[in-house]
Amino acid sequence: MQADPLSARSDLTEKAVMKPEVFLPDDYRPAEDEPFMNERQLEYFRRKLLNWKAELLSQSAETIDNLQDSARNVPDIADRASEETDRALELRTRDRQRKLVAKIDSALRRIDNGEYGYCEMTGEPISLKRLDARPIATMTLEAQEKHERREKVHRED
Repeated sequence: MQADPLSARSDLTEKAVMKPEVFLPDDYRPAEDEPFMNERQLEYFRRKLLNWKAELLSQSAETIDNLQDSARNVPDIADRASEETDRALELRTRDRQRKLVAKIDSALRRIDNGEYGYCEMTGEPISLKRLDARPIATMTLEAQEKHERREKVHRED
């Protein structure tokens, strides 16, 4: 029996595209004394972002279940108003989560493109402490503060 050369070629292509898995100890934390955005740091942030995204999607599914369960006819006006307020809050939370998932996806793309960890305004490295606290950050703290001050001035105009 002869092997199909086309399927053999596609297997090779898949192997060439797949990156080898980076070993990351469970207690690993990015450190200032190692090269910035090396493979281990990138893998650390990739996993952190993927875990955060999975958690948000799980909460989102719970929200949908809660909204479907609460879609019942409540005769008491006060109870109905309270339930509608709860529903509006759930929907706002879900919308915030949706936007956060989009930011997480954007950060994952930046990891794949080699742009992760660098300020989109200055090109400077974003501190590891900032990225650990807010892995979707796209600017250094200084650039973010400057951006927010400019935004505030324009809003007041």
